[in-house]
Amino acid sequence: MTADTSATTKTVEDADPASRPDTPRPPRSRARRIRRGLAWTAAGLVLVAAGGGWWAYEHLNGNIDSVDLDQAIGTDNRPAKVVADAQNILVLGSDSRAGANGDLDHGDVSGARSDTAMLVHLPKGRARATAVSIPRDTLITRPECKDADGETVAGAQRVMFNSVYALAGPACVVKTVEQMSGIRVDHFVEVDFAGFKGLVDALGGVTVTLDKPMKGSKGGLKLDAGTHRLNGTDSLKFVRTRYGYGDGSDLGRIGLQQQFMLAMLSEIKKQDAFGNPARLYRLADAATKSLTTDKELASLTALSDFARSVKGVDPGTMETIMLPVDYDKVDRNRVVVAEPQATGLWEALRNDEKVPASAKDSPAKAPAKG
Repeated sequence: MTADTSATTKTVEDADPASRPDTPRPPRSRARRIRRGLAWTAAGLVLVAAGGGWWAYEHLNGNIDSVDLDQAIGTDNRPAKVVADAQNILVLGSDSRAGANGDLDHGDVSGARSDTAMLVHLPKGRARATAVSIPRDTLITRPECKDADGETVAGAQRVMFNSVYALAGPACVVKTVEQMSGIRVDHFVEVDFAGFKGLVDALGGVTVTLDKPMKGSKGGLKLDAGTHRLNGTDSLKFVRTRYGYGDGSDLGRIGLQQQFMLAMLSEIKKQDAFGNPARLYRLADAATKSLTTDKELASLTALSDFARSVKGVDPGTMETIMLPVDYDKVDRNRVVVAEPQATGLWEALRNDEKVPASAKDSPAKAPAKG
């Protein structure tokens, strides 16, 4: 006898009312909808942040110009590196009036020169640093170089140091400094007027103190004795002031440049730029906008690694020295490298040793810093 199962057999639709085609699904809970919305929002923010980070990286990378030193000056006949972990960086301040520089500090001047030149020595361990300023009016022997177009520029004697940049570009300045010092230049960094002004403004200004007034002669900056907070425009005038302060010479201007460099480094350290991403980006954008470096340093990653490596250097212990010079016997408006002081200075830096006092004694002296 067969049992009647018609009353007990259920179809799938009978077992799960929600799966019936003609039965609407129960509504999702409000909490579930909120969770899904938050998940999509978070995913969107991650994508935006990733895209913004990529844009920022590419933007900053795109700001940097570079020069391939190995191609420009070759690898032969360059000084050997004596201390592997020490670094020597040539820092150039260009007075080009091209582009954004045209409206800054007498923009009607043609051409470009190395308005400032410092060889910064970072010793093994990076506990301190030494910056040697090379007077722009120093008469030197320029080696044979290649210019930016690959054309040969003949060597010459008794030419002004700052004319090397104008004639043959930054790579030739590197080659000239290496020839003068016997020191291998590991990197070079060049900042123009606009980049310098932008960096100071991104910091919100830099504080300097003068022990005597700056008279503002020949369109220069006029300041009373005392402490001043300078914006980018006035900072540029400050480091370029020659007349109306001290003896009005280029040697006097070097003292102001060294004073300002230490003040700016102290400002960067005080603001803890590396610990504040927003501030770090503003500084990086300003610093890279008018920056030229050697090829090895010409990326945000390389610059960041380099900056981290010198983070421990205290501006308060940084030593600033002017290359010892004497007044030229033929043209008293020019100076020549003083010996044996200069040889002693370069030898100490080359061997990563403390610079002796005798190697800092310049017969032609810069006025005392204010």
